[in-house]
Amino acid sequence: MASSLTPLGLAAIALLVERPMHPYEMYQLLLERRDDWLVKVRAGSLYHTVERLHRDGLVTVVGTDRAGNRPERTTYAMTPEGRTALRETVTEMLRVPVNEYPRFPLALSEAHNLPLDTVLELLTERRDALAAEVAALDTVVSTAKERHVHEAYWFVADYLRTRQASELAWIDALLERLRTKDLPWPHLP
Repeated sequence: MASSLTPLGLAAIALLVERPMHPYEMYQLLLERRDDWLVKVRAGSLYHTVERLHRDGLVTVVGTDRAGNRPERTTYAMTPEGRTALRETVTEMLRVPVNEYPRFPLALSEAHNLPLDTVLELLTERRDALAAEVAALDTVVSTAKERHVHEAYWFVADYLRTRQASELAWIDALLERLRTKDLPWPHLP
């Protein structure tokens, strides 16, 4: 692969498929479209990412403007090399599963170090947060369907909803097993 993009780099350069834009506009769109469910979005990180894309020749400056007393804004467009990097990165990410080492499985593997009451409380909080995320994703999916948005633009929300709902069901079953003592808890020293 010629140039592998970071997740934030991929999200940023993918926005430039739509049209040239400046990093602040990219940031606003990422938040508006709830891409923060897919990638960690911070304004400072995004600006650095766009600078790196520019340095690597994947985007180019197509203009600068200033509105009133605001700072100057640089507008970027994707280069042909950027389009190639976008396609190669998406291809590789779709093709090859990668263990991304999420934090939750590690916490589960070490939960026995906490008292049962604490684990029940924490898992219940997580369960409630997941239920809220599933409900929010249900809204995204139903709104997209109502607006007749092409499914290729939003099926990731269905994937995220399915994944979150699966974790929610697993946690509900675990909580039940812990509460009924079907899964006995070790005594802490």
